[in-house]
Amino acid sequence: MEERQIEGPDERELNALIESLCNSKADEFRMLGYEHVTGPEIWDCVNDKYHKTGIPALHQVVNDILSLKATQFMNWMTLRVYRGDPLL
Repeated sequence: MEERQIEGPDERELNALIESLCNSKADEFRMLGYEHVTGPEIWDCVNDKYHKTGIPALHQVVNDILSLKATQFMNWMTLRVYRGDPLL
């Protein structure tokens, strides 16, 4: 009997999944009245906390995106402006 290995998604598929989740979260924020939020900004916000520890497991990244609150995002944007970081 031949044993079959189960393969997970490749890097391209994972990037597409994360991009889709970030765009979905941006859509959610736009429905709440934050008109100019983009998917890349959502990713930058979530990714910002991974600089010290590195990117965690996929389930943690997904949770961080889906559980991001508008107030957390706006606080991150405000700090970014104070630091003089360019906005997207």
